[in-house]
Amino acid sequence: MAGRSWPAVAQVSFWSLRMTEWLILALLVLAVGFWFARQAYVVKGQAELAAVRTTLGALRTAFILEHLRQAVQDPVKGVAPSQRNPFDLVQTRPPNYRGAIQPLQLLDVPAGQWFFETECECIGYRPFHPEWLDSPNSDTVAWYRVSQPPGPLQLNPLEPYRWQGAPLE
Repeated sequence: MAGRSWPAVAQVSFWSLRMTEWLILALLVLAVGFWFARQAYVVKGQAELAAVRTTLGALRTAFILEHLRQAVQDPVKGVAPSQRNPFDLVQTRPPNYRGAIQPLQLLDVPAGQWFFETECECIGYRPFHPEWLDSPNSDTVAWYRVSQPPGPLQLNPLEPYRWQGAPLE
């Protein structure tokens, strides 16, 4: 062994042109992945906005139908609202309707749920992501008061809400 010489091991650089190409490709895939995740987040917010608007539209339609039903039943007596919880008027309640709550139970309402607050006779919706809802008072719940003008009941927002920049009425 003393007379034997070992061949010199060539020094191989870890950083090569091939490694640079793979790094650029990985960064590009990562950037596209982040962009896609951000777009999916925005679309998720738009889908929730569509669901909120659909529920509000269904409740307002139920108000009109109930008003017409009462007017036909007793046209002389006039139309008086039979109840103030608008969710009692819809044929099928939304699956994310929590129910009637007292003010102290508001903290127990999970995100993505509708509820009827009995003291103010308001309905509320707590979004999945509060940052989607812009409120002048920085409220994390969209509130709608049930009011009785001449004609059918109305749902009026307590504040001028915006959802990802779009008005929410």
